[in-house]
Amino acid sequence: MGESHYRKLRIHTGVKPFICSECNKSFSHKTSLTIHQRIHTGVKPFICTECNKSFRHKTRLTKHQRIHTGLKPFICSECNKSFRQKRNLTIHQRIHTGVKPFICTECNKSFSQKTNLKEHQRIHTRMKPFICSECNKSFSRKTNLKEHQRIHTGVKPFICSECNKSFSQKRNLTIHQRIHTGVKPFICTECNKSFTHKTSLTIHQRIHKGMKPLNCTECNKSFSQKGHLTKHQRIHTGMKPTICTECNK
Repeated sequence: MGESHYRKLRIHTGVKPFICSECNKSFSHKTSLTIHQRIHTGVKPFICTECNKSFRHKTRLTKHQRIHTGLKPFICSECNKSFRQKRNLTIHQRIHTGVKPFICTECNKSFSQKTNLKEHQRIHTRMKPFICSECNKSFSRKTNLKEHQRIHTGVKPFICSECNKSFSQKRNLTIHQRIHTGVKPFICTECNKSFTHKTSLTIHQRIHKGMKPLNCTECNKSFSQKGHLTKHQRIHTGMKPTICTECNK
């Protein structure tokens, strides 16, 4: 009987006669052991002709080369979006199927990607592994650290196409653009008044609820808005911020 017959037998019997001398991991095929041993030796025999990056597996090189060729052979049957790797297509298809196989053991919230679950779990563990080298402030997500670092670098990559005002965060640009578009997506359920900012809606709703959470430290009078409290406090401080340019009164 030939070697191919014995290979097939190992699949059914579970026999793994090829053992790594470094870590004792066993394999059913000699080629699998050879590939595995490259982890220990550091050998990466498959080299990209475009950028000289090297790989342990030929399949990894093939996937990498699609960056240079632009080839995206895996196509979504729902929306025709294409991907370089099959696993990225699988993850994408969960948008259409609604499948969220990764479940948080703390609160049962589910996610379509394992990385999103890991990020979420930091809420429960309070882990913040991404630390700013400038001020040591820590973050649970790498994207949040990148956004924060723009405070130190002054980089504002998000530019308004209407007035060229720039912002460090995309969400701030989105909010700003409502000035030009007139969009006010936050609507009061009591009186239908609309606002460009969610915070403005929250402050407005205090009128209906009768909430006045801001208290004067001098006389304990309460206010629904910080601006109203600031104006009131001038009674106690005697400050007059607006001066007439004609008579200085």
